[in-house]
Amino acid sequence: MKTLNKMRFTSLLLTLFLAVMMAVPTVSLAAGQGTVDLLSTSSFAVLSGETITNTGATTISGSVGGDVGLSPGSAFPGKELVTMSGGAIHLADAVALTAKNDLIKVYDDAAGRAPSRIKSELGGNTYFPGTYDSADENFKITGTLTLDAQGDPNAVFVFQTNKTLITMSGSNVKLINGARFCRTFWKVGSSATLGTYSHFEGHIFALTSITAKTGASVQGQLLARNGSVTLDNNTITNGTCETTSTTPPVVPANATLHVIKHVINDNSGTAVAAGFKLHVKTADGKDVDASPAPGVESPGTTYTLAPGTYVVNEDASDGYAVSYSGDRDVSGNFTVALGSSDNKTVTITNNDVSPTPTPTPTPAATPTPTPAPTSTPTPTAPVTTTITGGQLPNTSTHMYELLLIGAALTLFGVLGWRSRKRYV
Repeated sequence: MKTLNKMRFTSLLLTLFLAVMMAVPTVSLAAGQGTVDLLSTSSFAVLSGETITNTGATTISGSVGGDVGLSPGSAFPGKELVTMSGGAIHLADAVALTAKNDLIKVYDDAAGRAPSRIKSELGGNTYFPGTYDSADENFKITGTLTLDAQGDPNAVFVFQTNKTLITMSGSNVKLINGARFCRTFWKVGSSATLGTYSHFEGHIFALTSITAKTGASVQGQLLARNGSVTLDNNTITNGTCETTSTTPPVVPANATLHVIKHVINDNSGTAVAAGFKLHVKTADGKDVDASPAPGVESPGTTYTLAPGTYVVNEDASDGYAVSYSGDRDVSGNFTVALGSSDNKTVTITNNDVSPTPTPTPTPAATPTPTPAPTSTPTPTAPVTTTITGGQLPNTSTHMYELLLIGAALTLFGVLGWRSRKRYV
């Protein structure tokens, strides 16, 4: 029995361990990874293995890489509609060939990283640095995808799909908290399509082709290994993205806050400034050091505060109207925003209010006596004599006696007849 229980306990522990391992995301395994080395492809905003087709006024620029390249293809219809800044066009030349060969290595680098599996719809989600692949081998962006670097400007994001990457019309890739396009990479096993007037961030490495629909904008690169790149009135920018220092900003010096309490007694009030309790609180509602404190007329009470936002107020007082002036925000909230070596002053004024007069009570009206109703004499009812017991009234006649005697004889006759009939 002990052996069986031990086996059950061991199985339970193993099940729990596996459940925890499956529940914990593997993002941490990819966190802290190095960036993808772009090699010679870094100077290209657009690179294709077959053709580049452009429709409409397209702008391609980049302080790091604004080049456009084709190899082994050389057809670039619509290039006269392209405005380029900071780059050159390389059609089937040695520069384009080298970049195309390096693109294979770059693609393999992005594809070879250990990923965490996520759902294919990226829109409406926020992801932290790491490597991710799609559960159904496709990626789709509807709405906004947010990439959060959590304060690390060198954080790396890698998204892997074995098939397609499709962004919907008006979709957006949003970078926050230090995330940068030059540390965001998209390995696409087939083709990528960027929706109409969508905005995209990062470097796309597509095995086949890339299509940017009307008005789509890109901060990064469009690099297609074997197929074509199709453009239509797009803006593509492959700008500078140097490593940024993560040294925390210098904290500004403390600030000074003066809180002045002013009391006006022009309606027989007798309160003084010290009779009011004043508060200086942080944004989360906590009193700072030396708060609360009694009020002080000018120059008031001085507080030394770290940079931040503070709220100045006081406890309610009966009989006095309160008003605030000085350094307060336009919405009427009495908030003190402090900066480097800042000096702020808030004045709280209390003015006594006129007492409300006590209304004079209206005397009660004297009730009018109601005359007593005149009584109407009640007629006297005739006196009725009630006889109790089995005695006939004295008014009975001999006729009643005869009737009683006759009734008695009749009763005796009937009884006798019934008795005689019984014995016959």
